[in-house]
Amino acid sequence: MIKSLKDRLIEVLINNKLITKEDLQKAVDKQKEKSGSLSKILIESGLVKEKDLMVVWGQELDVPLITLSRYNIDKELVKLIPERIAKSYNLIAISKFGNRLSVAMSDPLNILAADDIRVLTGLEIDPVIATENDIKEAINASYGSEASNISELAERATGDEVTLVEIEAEKIDIDEMAQESGQAPIVKLVDLIIGEAIKRRASDIHIEPEEKDLRIRYRVDGVLHDVFKIPKKNQNAVIARLKIMSKLDITESRLPQDGRFKIRMEKKEIDFRVSVLPITYGGKIVLRALDKANLSIGLDQLGFLPEPLRVFQEAIKKPFGMILITGPTGSGKSTTLYSIVSRLNTPERNIITIEDPVEYQVDGITQVHVLPEIGLTFANGLKSILRQSPDVIMIGEIRDSETADIAVKAALTGELVFSTLHTNDATGAVTRLIDMGVEPFLVASSVIMVGAQRLCRKICPHCKEEYDIPKSVLERVGIVIPRGEKKPFYHGKGCAKCNKTGYLGRIAILEAVAITDEIREMITSRASSDKIKKFATEKQGMKLLRDNGITQFINGVTTLEEVLRITSEE
Repeated sequence: MIKSLKDRLIEVLINNKLITKEDLQKAVDKQKEKSGSLSKILIESGLVKEKDLMVVWGQELDVPLITLSRYNIDKELVKLIPERIAKSYNLIAISKFGNRLSVAMSDPLNILAADDIRVLTGLEIDPVIATENDIKEAINASYGSEASNISELAERATGDEVTLVEIEAEKIDIDEMAQESGQAPIVKLVDLIIGEAIKRRASDIHIEPEEKDLRIRYRVDGVLHDVFKIPKKNQNAVIARLKIMSKLDITESRLPQDGRFKIRMEKKEIDFRVSVLPITYGGKIVLRALDKANLSIGLDQLGFLPEPLRVFQEAIKKPFGMILITGPTGSGKSTTLYSIVSRLNTPERNIITIEDPVEYQVDGITQVHVLPEIGLTFANGLKSILRQSPDVIMIGEIRDSETADIAVKAALTGELVFSTLHTNDATGAVTRLIDMGVEPFLVASSVIMVGAQRLCRKICPHCKEEYDIPKSVLERVGIVIPRGEKKPFYHGKGCAKCNKTGYLGRIAILEAVAITDEIREMITSRASSDKIKKFATEKQGMKLLRDNGITQFINGVTTLEEVLRITSEE
């Protein structure tokens, strides 16, 4: 016998030990007495938490569970459903794509509600799940009061004077907080963690619960360093403080969460992107520092060698086409793309980005944050962007065949498109697009440049000293010093300025390939990436990542160990 959906949901609740059979029977008996929804009785009786029930529903119905407070709901869109209907069924419209309307519902099993809205709006309904309280708050915030209600309120007004106070979004001034002696210890501790990270130039702060303590690590110049440990008893308070700062749900401990906050320190504002991941001993939090000062430094200040920089700059001058930057996570791809986009950001250009998530918020640029849970994917977002008459499009990452196909066609129809891919080298980006299902002739016609990027630590200038490297070691990596010539090599001895690492700051090294007519012919004939790479190095003079790194080593900018660490042998 096929089980009904209601029976399946009850079975999941029992199997997950969210409710006992005895308690369930009590709720069923109560339902027979008073009628009404079984789920509502379970929640009101305190037998099941509303959030737990929503999670079970989402899993069984394959319907996404969302937190409405994190959505900026269009008030005009909301009015597609009359307020009376919305309150009656406890639901609210949150987005519309074509003829499909996404509706947040506290009871996704209410088929009558979905049918009524379908008839009322003439649109197909895509339900998503939200808690009853979230929906009620959204309804109250989104539907304006009727004129008759305003008149009624005016008659009851007491005449008390009300002064409007401007409230800005929360910004945490660490310098000011440090001077205030009356702050709670946990607030001071979190401020210390963030302040120390900024002083040490950390790009990421890792807050990691362990069995007996809370470990704090900073990623400085791409490498993680243990900083200190916090007693386990303070763990929950520290995590709660960071969640409050990021406007996250402090009661949610079983699902990943993403947020952000902004601080001001030493007259500089820094955004932090926050990721919370449930792990064995609690919630691991990673804070990514996003300093807007990095965006305006320009391509020539990123450390590229003259030849790859020339290839890059010539590609940017083209009126349309696609430029791809490849590399692993943390290789500086986004910073490079933002540097280009910031340079192109003039009143004459309509620049639109689509990202997951938006990393830097830049004035003058339209930025779209993808939300797959409501259908706003890279592909769907990109289709809408093309109807906004863009001149320049930046796609955070090409992840699937549909996004790749739309991006390529956009580059062919007059837009300058920038994006990233995860491949090991530059020429691998071309074959990756073809593997995604894009026709080779379309790739050949649209792509104008591909580049592979890595970030390389620089020798600390404060403790830089000359040292000897055995000739055999140099020859093994292809460095030949002419007989009788003395070439000095350098490394960092380690000092207080670089925290005893010998390195201070990073530069980008780039492997850049201009897509010439010869390479276009090779792409169209489905030549392998190795053949394209061989042609680019032998005929066009392209330097590989390792070659660029070794040039920086010979120039005394970095060390041989660092070059070998971040590049692979060809």
